[in-house]
Amino acid sequence: MIALDVSVVIPLLNEEKNIPILYEELTDTLGKIDVSYELIFVDDGSSDTSLEVLEDLHKQDQKVCIISLRRNFGQTAAMSAGFDHASGEIIITMDADLQNDPSDIPMLLNSIQAGADLVTGWRFDRKDPFFSRKLPSKIANKIISFSTGVQLHDYGCTLKAFKREVIKSIKLYGEMHRFIPAIASAMGVTISEVKVNHRARRYGTSKYGISRTLRVILDLITVKFLLDYATRPIHVFGSIGFLSGVVGSGLAFILVFQRQIYGIPLSNRPLLLLAILLIFIGVQFITIGLIAEMLARTYHESQNKPTYYIRKIISPEGV
Repeated sequence: MIALDVSVVIPLLNEEKNIPILYEELTDTLGKIDVSYELIFVDDGSSDTSLEVLEDLHKQDQKVCIISLRRNFGQTAAMSAGFDHASGEIIITMDADLQNDPSDIPMLLNSIQAGADLVTGWRFDRKDPFFSRKLPSKIANKIISFSTGVQLHDYGCTLKAFKREVIKSIKLYGEMHRFIPAIASAMGVTISEVKVNHRARRYGTSKYGISRTLRVILDLITVKFLLDYATRPIHVFGSIGFLSGVVGSGLAFILVFQRQIYGIPLSNRPLLLLAILLIFIGVQFITIGLIAEMLARTYHESQNKPTYYIRKIISPEGV
């Protein structure tokens, strides 16, 4: 496959009315700058006519590539599919709901040319409801920035640009696409944040809501663990186990001392059960840490398992 300058990866779900408009805006913007490009639309199990609309676009423009997933795997898996099949030296991601503005793409490319390895958009004038979208997002961005140490205003903005070598080295699971800057920071990359235009949705309804908050929190815990302890899990599990074991052993020593010196019986002492429990928990956590160490080595040395299964790929080569 011939290497291109830019690959635009667009995951989508039931966006039949938005796709033609987005295509026109993308071709208009990219046609004005001196780059070769491909548009990779990843249909994440749409139940409307989105796939048919994309196939019509492909017939008239061979720069349009389509990846159709067998069912709805989620935005992260859809992005992974796009990343795996992108051939551009710079990979751009954006939503298909028209809220991201394609005219911001040249600004992202300029930041890459200026030396950034990863450029993320900041929807500073966001056109979304305050209490259901903007307020939870602000809180989440503060928590994520504090937890990961990567200070960004808007982790949830899909409009991003990556150098090929950065995104190809990242494997995504769950809903971790929003944490790509934090994950990439472990590689020592240069991250830039730019203000981008955000538009109100024209057609369709949002696929996101407050219900995703718990999943985001759990993924944040995973990312925090991966960033700090992925290659040394014994440090986190062993620390908890060691502390539990020390406290349990200390309590057991005190109880034995009281029994031997003062003759205080142990049969009615709930503290004895607590001491035994803490000792067992300590042993278990240290054992878990050792097993995690073995799994970490297996993970880094084994082949990667895909997070999606493709029905078909429509590309200029007909693959």
